Amino acid sequence: MNARRTALAALLLAATLPLAAQAQSAAKLKVGLMLPATGTFASLGTAIENGFRLYVAEQGGRLAGREIEFVKVDDESDPSKATDNVNKLVKRDHVDVIVGTVHSGVAMAMARVARDTGTLLIVPNAGADAITGPLCAPNIVRSSFSNWQPGYATGVVAAQKGYKRAMTITWNYAAGNETVKGFTEAFEKGGGKVVKELNLPFPNVEFQALLTEIAAQKPDVVFAFFAGGGAVKFVKDYDAAGLRRTVPLIGSGFLTDGTLEAQGSSAQGLLTVLHYADGLNTPRDTAFRTRYAVTYKLQPDVYAVQGYDAAQTLAAGLQAVKGDTRQREALLSAMRKASIDSPRGRYTLSAAGNPVQNFYVREVRGNENKMTGVAVKMLADPARGCNLR
Repeated sequence: MNARRTALAALLLAATLPLAAQAQSAAKLKVGLMLPATGTFASLGTAIENGFRLYVAEQGGRLAGREIEFVKVDDESDPSKATDNVNKLVKRDHVDVIVGTVHSGVAMAMARVARDTGTLLIVPNAGADAITGPLCAPNIVRSSFSNWQPGYATGVVAAQKGYKRAMTITWNYAAGNETVKGFTEAFEKGGGKVVKELNLPFPNVEFQALLTEIAAQKPDVVFAFFAGGGAVKFVKDYDAAGLRRTVPLIGSGFLTDGTLEAQGSSAQGLLTVLHYADGLNTPRDTAFRTRYAVTYKLQPDVYAVQGYDAAQTLAAGLQAVKGDTRQREALLSAMRKASIDSPRGRYTLSAAGNPVQNFYVREVRGNENKMTGVAVKMLADPARGCNLR
């Protein structure tokens, strides 16, 4: 009798498992968008969300059969509010995955919560090196870059141009400082020397005293890292100070991405380096740009691409498990092994979860960052301090 009961129980369990999987796969997938909706980086947050939603729309509003429910939190680019904000998504809203954010300081807090709770985190911009360095975890991946990458690639270009003495200028926060370190590493490896590092508190945009110091020092080149509204004002102030005619300015591509219309003539001819550029002229990029422009009546930028690829990365994991997020290890493994067919060019993820990708030299022409060459092919972040291998 006991054997018959055991067999019957096993049959009942086997019958209910497919039904449970179907019910789970039919349930909405809750995606927490923790992005800036106000402040200096608000437009960047909008572009990331637009890109993510565009990919979902292309899949008929579902990823691997799961309808997407979005839960949004404005992170205000404020690290002091970051832990509370991400905990709202995890503990109050019980999201399945978090997508965010722009500000590296905020993203660091998000990564810590993701590690502690095991929540899947996809970072669509913030490049804090520690996220795919000491804070790396199997449930954390990026669709963007590490701060080291664009800085290093720009340093390669500056050295190749024969510049010997450089000054750097940025906000005094993780993104700026780490990008400058990457630039310095490559520039000095190439025979140059960074003679002075200038910075100011985030999001301060009073540049005049620092511009006066640049004029006095007369370096061969200035490397700048700013983004959003701060980048607009810096480029215009640099031009107004007369420095554009005497000291070449080169920057991480965020200096001119999503900012060209506001920067106007002050940005013309500027060289920047980034993992995306206008004029790639590939079928994948052309199709993406066309759909984005039709959908949002805007031209896409690197932030839109990173949001789009965050959705692609999530989809790769979901497709591997047919939407069943309870198959956690298989989902995470599939995301990390995916080859992402990005508008920027196909890329893969490193063992640390960071994109291995091309970095392009761009020149501002009109309202475009036109690709003029490849700075470094398939550049991988060194992932210093990460134990995932």
